[in-house]
Amino acid sequence: MKRREFIQSVALGAAAVGASLTAGAETPRKPNVVYVFADQWRAQATGYAGDPNVQTPNIDVMAAQCLNLPNAVSGWPVCSPYRGSLITGQYPHVHGVFCNDVCLNRGSVSIAEAFKGAGYHTGYIGKWHLDGHGRSSFIPRERRQGFEYWRVLECTHDYNQSYYYGDSDEKLMWDGYDVFAQTRDAQQYIRDHAAKGPFALFLSWGPPHNPYQTAPEEYHAMYDPATLELRPNVTPEIEESARKDLAGYYAHCTALDQCVGDLRKTLRDEGIADDTIFVFTSDHGDMLGSQGEIRKQRPWDESLRVPFLIEYPRVLGTDARSDELIINSPDIMPTLLGLSGIAVPRTVQGTDYSPVLRGESNYRPEGALMSCLNPFGEWTREKGGREYRGVRTMRYTYVRSLDGPWLLYDNETDPYQMENLCNTPGAASVQARLDGLLNQILDDVGDEFLPGAEYVRRWGYETDEHGTVPYKA
Repeated sequence: MKRREFIQSVALGAAAVGASLTAGAETPRKPNVVYVFADQWRAQATGYAGDPNVQTPNIDVMAAQCLNLPNAVSGWPVCSPYRGSLITGQYPHVHGVFCNDVCLNRGSVSIAEAFKGAGYHTGYIGKWHLDGHGRSSFIPRERRQGFEYWRVLECTHDYNQSYYYGDSDEKLMWDGYDVFAQTRDAQQYIRDHAAKGPFALFLSWGPPHNPYQTAPEEYHAMYDPATLELRPNVTPEIEESARKDLAGYYAHCTALDQCVGDLRKTLRDEGIADDTIFVFTSDHGDMLGSQGEIRKQRPWDESLRVPFLIEYPRVLGTDARSDELIINSPDIMPTLLGLSGIAVPRTVQGTDYSPVLRGESNYRPEGALMSCLNPFGEWTREKGGREYRGVRTMRYTYVRSLDGPWLLYDNETDPYQMENLCNTPGAASVQARLDGLLNQILDDVGDEFLPGAEYVRRWGYETDEHGTVPYKA
């Protein structure tokens, strides 16, 4: 089945669900949604995923009781582009947030508006990074994309002196390490809304994004840089700094793991766990020395792949289950709406995979689009950064820059992506097939793959002397 045929079949199924929701006595209960996502937490950095260093006992327990999507990707692995896709269900070249520190427009139906239209209460807590009017500025209601409850700052990575705004322009401060305070606020929101009808709550944590050394000391004490087992693709020249960064990164991860456990316990205590869609994921990964690289934007798995655990006991069961579905960032909004029995807005580009998650369809996409339109920050052209488009399939990673084919990895035989097969005679037929698949996906989503400067011009963004959109303090 082709992607377009699957989308058409899902649309027909959604119409049937909509009809059943108005049928009377058999109307199912609408599920709550608690969507929790960290910043820069790569898929490899959990105990259940096989990381030999990190301690994530609560997340590991969750993984043993829910659906795991081990091939989930952040197709545009940068903070704001991911968030734009989460909120709109669109690809960044369409919603316009293809770099940080620009404002998401109101030209499409947001995920909060879709839930509100179905009778949901909506809330957002933590990092927003979609306003573009300054990282510490107040965000008025008309720029909140339909969210009602609001405890938000545009962006900060000072996790121990972290500010936020509510409904007024009074700047408030989270108490202590902001992850813990934000989680407590989310728990209180759950308690306050458990009996009020369905709600959709989004909790956006700042860690484990750098600075890595700022988690509470009790978590730092758990990790000795000298004893950490590095991934084989961490290059020798960056090993020392990678060890130090990883120790702090893991400390953040373990602190966040405690919060996942606290949130799940609150859902159980309130008696709503069975009827709540609970998601743990991340906006993108972190290279942390792999391939000699740091941070995100890169097309390698450490940057691209993210954890994605989803539980909805009444519908998905309580046994550990993995699905090889390659879900991409624009697919999250329609899939959550589909699981909730809500019609997907026409402005959405992503695919509703709720029938796949419920076991009603065997469809799986052949691959997911990965992109970087306008490199910025530490990965500018002067330092080797490239604009790219690529496709991540179950087995292969294929990437093309504006100059032509760039990377090709067989992830089955080379899981650490250490042998680039691009343009080698033995991989010619695979490369040709993947190049054709990439062209098909680009055509499907309407991506012309032009130079980044052209998209900046089209959207009218201001740039600095490097031709990139500057951070706004």
